[in-house]
Amino acid sequence: MDETVLCYLIKNDSYLMLKRNKKKNDMNENKYIGVGGHIEPKESIYDACKREVKEETGYEVNSLKYHGKVLFKNNDFEEMMYLFTSNDFSGTEIICGEGELIWIPINQVEKLNLWEGDKIFLPKLRTNEEINIKLIYDNDKFIGWEKL
Repeated sequence: MDETVLCYLIKNDSYLMLKRNKKKNDMNENKYIGVGGHIEPKESIYDACKREVKEETGYEVNSLKYHGKVLFKNNDFEEMMYLFTSNDFSGTEIICGEGELIWIPINQVEKLNLWEGDKIFLPKLRTNEEINIKLIYDNDKFIGWEKL
């Protein structure tokens, strides 16, 4: 099973969202997601998150808030995503090779082209409710969710 990190940077009541529009054959094509990626062998989820944020945004994360995990299941594909937010970062934003980085007001995020399941956990990031859920898809169509 793939293990990944997903981070939502926060500034001025906005999330930094990545509109995935630069990679070919991208399962996230034209969707808005947080920034993140795969965890390297022997890398902690915190170190992976800091590295991925730096690679995709140019920002250096000083501290992270862990919110929980989401098991993403789409047919035979499974991915465990560890969710973070951070409002403690510095540096200069770079151009991302995977898509367009856009600051979106938090109260507007759910109107974007998101994975349907993201609409289950995104509100929980704002309430600090622990997230431990499984999102179930069939050929990219959202079927439902359950607690882990």
